[in-house]
Amino acid sequence: MTNAYLATWVHHLDPFAIQFTESFGIRWYGLAYVAGFLAAFFLIRWFVRLGASELKEDQVADHITICALFGTMIGGRLGYMLLYNWEGFANNPLSFFDFLGGGMSSHGGIAGITIAAGLYAWYTKKSWIGLGDNLVVVAPIGVFFGRLANFVNGELFGRKTESSLAMKFPEELHEWVQVPGGGGWMFPTDQLRALASRASDVAPGLLDQINAAVSHAAASGLNAHAAAVNVIVEASRENAAFRALLGEILTPRHPSQLYEALVEGLIPFLVLLVIRLRWKNLYHGILTGTFFILYAISRILVENFREPDAERIMGLTRGQFYSTFMIVAGIAFLMYAFLRKRRNQLPG
Repeated sequence: MTNAYLATWVHHLDPFAIQFTESFGIRWYGLAYVAGFLAAFFLIRWFVRLGASELKEDQVADHITICALFGTMIGGRLGYMLLYNWEGFANNPLSFFDFLGGGMSSHGGIAGITIAAGLYAWYTKKSWIGLGDNLVVVAPIGVFFGRLANFVNGELFGRKTESSLAMKFPEELHEWVQVPGGGGWMFPTDQLRALASRASDVAPGLLDQINAAVSHAAASGLNAHAAAVNVIVEASRENAAFRALLGEILTPRHPSQLYEALVEGLIPFLVLLVIRLRWKNLYHGILTGTFFILYAISRILVENFREPDAERIMGLTRGQFYSTFMIVAGIAFLMYAFLRKRRNQLPG
């Protein structure tokens, strides 16, 4: 019964936790970042009280704010633009500031946190890698919340599968695929019109809404197909009968966002937390190196279930390719740890 249900379940979760207007409100994605930052604050304050950090308790808030704002947000956004959407960024650099439009890179966020922590360590005369050892313990919990938010949004879905865990994601309607002679929409706009016409009994007026949205988008110089898809997706959230019809044309896919939440987020967090609590004064760099290697291997593995969202590099997905550099960095951190053998110098 459960397997059959999952295989036919069409995603219809609302990305808004609280919605004020058609396009403005409090989104689950934003709340995921807030939850990650709060978890980081309380966990690192706990580590300070346990004597596992060089920070003073009154420095924790500033430390997390700098790493969260300048590291995670700016690094994550810039990383996405440089690593996944360079052409769009080069053509319109101001698109960097379109945070609500989506597009964050976990690799960029990790790099941003690394730089922000380095600047904070230099300013406060603390050990950069020592601060990083605590940040990498809490970072995976942020990844966990972020991947759950990806699932709620129905984005970054998995590859096609016949697995009993398969689900169907209406955001698939946005997919652009390569076909003989060039590229094209996986579900052309005319096919969406035909679906709306067939659903006239359960979703009256839907075809008119699609035509109006397409006309408005075309007149405004916007993506007409995306406008049609948005109408379809919204209708599927609100209308169970129409959602069932939509599910007939959608592809069963891995819910890879949930796999990533578990494999990239929760499991590394628990492993690193146990190490942190069991050995409170490890050589600086051991936890950082362990995180880099553990996250990279996890990402490389779970990418096999995720639909690639950009062109491959050397046969690897972008996530897999960039993760190989994290393994090298992780080994370097471990080598540093055992060569320098520096431990925490607790504040007086």
